[in-house]
Amino acid sequence: MASPTADASSSARFTSRWGLILSVLGIAVGTGNIWRFPRIAASNAGDGGAGAFLVAWLVFLLVWSIPLIIAEYALGQRGRMGVVGTFAKLAGPKVAWLGAFVAFVAAAIMCYYSVVAGWCAYFMATSLASGLPVTSESSLAAWQAFQASPWPIVLHAAMMGLGVLAVRGGVGTIEKANKILVPTLLAIVVVAVVRAVTLPGAGAGIAYLFTPDWGTLAAPSTWLEALTQNAWDTGAGWGLILTYAAYMRKEDGVVRNAVLTGVGNNVVSLLAGIMIFGIAFAVLGPQMSQPEVLDVMRTSGERGTGLTFIWMPALFAEMPLGAPLAVLFFLALTFAALSSLISMIELSTRVVVDLGAPRTKAVVGVGVVAFLVGVPSALSDRFFGNQDFVWGVALMLSGAFIAYAVIRYGADRLREEIATETDWALPRLWSTWMKVAIPFQAVVLLGWWLYLATTTDFTSRWWDPLEPYSAMSCLVQWGLALGAFFALNSWMVRRLVPSD
Repeated sequence: MASPTADASSSARFTSRWGLILSVLGIAVGTGNIWRFPRIAASNAGDGGAGAFLVAWLVFLLVWSIPLIIAEYALGQRGRMGVVGTFAKLAGPKVAWLGAFVAFVAAAIMCYYSVVAGWCAYFMATSLASGLPVTSESSLAAWQAFQASPWPIVLHAAMMGLGVLAVRGGVGTIEKANKILVPTLLAIVVVAVVRAVTLPGAGAGIAYLFTPDWGTLAAPSTWLEALTQNAWDTGAGWGLILTYAAYMRKEDGVVRNAVLTGVGNNVVSLLAGIMIFGIAFAVLGPQMSQPEVLDVMRTSGERGTGLTFIWMPALFAEMPLGAPLAVLFFLALTFAALSSLISMIELSTRVVVDLGAPRTKAVVGVGVVAFLVGVPSALSDRFFGNQDFVWGVALMLSGAFIAYAVIRYGADRLREEIATETDWALPRLWSTWMKVAIPFQAVVLLGWWLYLATTTDFTSRWWDPLEPYSAMSCLVQWGLALGAFFALNSWMVRRLVPSD
């Protein structure tokens, strides 16, 4: 199936199982765990606590993320190509366009994700060089001054450049980078959590995080947020794991790696939640009531930055040993962002390579285009918010398309072909789940989202495609992408498959 112009990376492999696991954890453990998860948990908590949201979030780990992670590992190992090539090879040439949409969603997120990575690097550097602002007001002023400077674009370029360098050398360089980034990230998170839980008053925040307020589960938005967050957390349905799995060895197995990926990622999210809730309650608790503390955690600010980039520096400034912890915190965020960004660049690069481009030209081209497309997100809150909204929700479509590829190939056939003596057995239930439960969840939750998005809870102008958070903005952008890839399907297949 591979184009005769494909490069040598098509036969490359991860050198060890742990190299693969660390690289896939590099996909999964990103800013979604540290930057996004605590804020989403606080936003969906009730008066009694956030534990009910955690229940919904863990439910979707089991019923959405892990089944899709298994599917991505299996499809990648069997297809040995990028997302588009795998869809054409395993699901059939007529549906290559669906694979192109999956790849495009990840690529669209990549363009503004690099901007967030730049923010993390900036705050890590300033925490190290000039210390921390001592109040939330001075922290807000520092953030606004940063946004008004050229630094967001400069650092967006720098992070994209680092990602391109890591991907340019192929899977071997990616593996080496993640063997440094991911263990360092995990070690920093553990150190930060230990420091956070030893603060006086931190126990109240941790107790609130894990105390369920069951009434919150009656709100459809809680379940929608839980699914979206778990997809963000784990990378399930993005096509990223599928791309890395194209380089995995057969003997490394699929099921054990998939479960370890999903569970390991969610453990990191919980650790991040413990850290953030503990620090917020410990530092703000003596000054504010619990509802006021929660309001600080829920208020996302410009582009979801309120808690992490405005309040956290001020909170660290009030903590004993807060300055070195701030450096470690933002270093962890930077490493998490970079490891995930590398996987996104590799996904797009592999698609372009499968279409016939030399790897070096492909990765440089991907980096340049992604930088240019990401510039508006670096400059505009409105544009950034729109892109995060549109393509974050589109992950549900991507997950459904991954399930459809499994159905087209044959779920039972795929389950039998990936089985090895050293791997855990994959039960028959998985086949049924991919054929019935994943599509059902996607349809129901997208229906809920469409209903909610056409009410004034989102925006009174839901029909306006120029409104950043409108349903029509999503539908128009999704429709344009799907229409373009459907029209290009035959061209892509000809590039992927030799005419003979």
